Amino acid sequence: MPLKFLTDEQVEHFLERGHVTLRGCFPREVAREWTNRAFVRLGYDRNDAATWQEKRIHMPSLEHVDVKEFAPAVWDAACDLLGGEERIQQPYRWGDGFICNLGIGADRAWEPPSAQVKGWHKDGDFFCHFLDSPEQGLLTLVLWTDIAPQGGGTFVACDSVPVVARFLAEHPEGVRPNEFDFKELVGQCHDFIEATGEAGDVVLLHPYVLHATSQNHGGLARLITNPPIHLREPMNFNRADATDFSLVERAVLRGLGVEKLDFVPTAPRERIVPERVKKQQGVIDAEKARLAAAGVA
Repeated sequence: MPLKFLTDEQVEHFLERGHVTLRGCFPREVAREWTNRAFVRLGYDRNDAATWQEKRIHMPSLEHVDVKEFAPAVWDAACDLLGGEERIQQPYRWGDGFICNLGIGADRAWEPPSAQVKGWHKDGDFFCHFLDSPEQGLLTLVLWTDIAPQGGGTFVACDSVPVVARFLAEHPEGVRPNEFDFKELVGQCHDFIEATGEAGDVVLLHPYVLHATSQNHGGLARLITNPPIHLREPMNFNRADATDFSLVERAVLRGLGVEKLDFVPTAPRERIVPERVKKQQGVIDAEKARLAAAGVA
């Protein structure tokens, strides 16, 4: 399938290491506006870490933008990775549901990325996982603040796609979010990085990439979002024309060591309502009240 945006080098990097990094996808000034508003919502002073009562916060989304207009390079790269925009559920939107790392683990000695770090996981607490699940065509890390080394950058297990692919292929009945043995899975991995960069950068990741929260020793707030890209239909690992495989599908097949696979789920697909979603309405009401009190629209 012809590519419109990604280079051959980026394609091979994605196939081998599960991700591609895009620099400067939206203006730093916009990122600053969004994150300033986030601190008003939290009731924290951005410039006074003493006001940061919680170190790990997953905020709900109040506002959204269409990525096709807001960050067209990200949209073009996603289309290349997923086999064309006709396969993507639209609109693909980003919200301001920031994941805030306000000094997690700053009181402990730095632990570099490795299989021994706690918290490795595969995203997707809202559905039962199959090898071909359409709920996550791609994962994204959207950097809304600069992230220096040891500054809270997400840890990524770059060789985890084959590991997760084999596990899911062995479970056609599906795997619920709480049924993964992530310690065992990440124990098979050896290629780890810390995702650093500047506000406006975006990392597109294969949906099977394992990742983990890192410590933030930088003394600065780290805000990211990680909205998944949904597919219109489940992935297809048995296409009649091999050139029709998306790069995400090709990475799975490469990880399994096969050219094609006739995968058929043996149980119904299932959506799950996570506990975090049930708790968010009260948080939304409190944040809106702070914005109104501050005169922020």
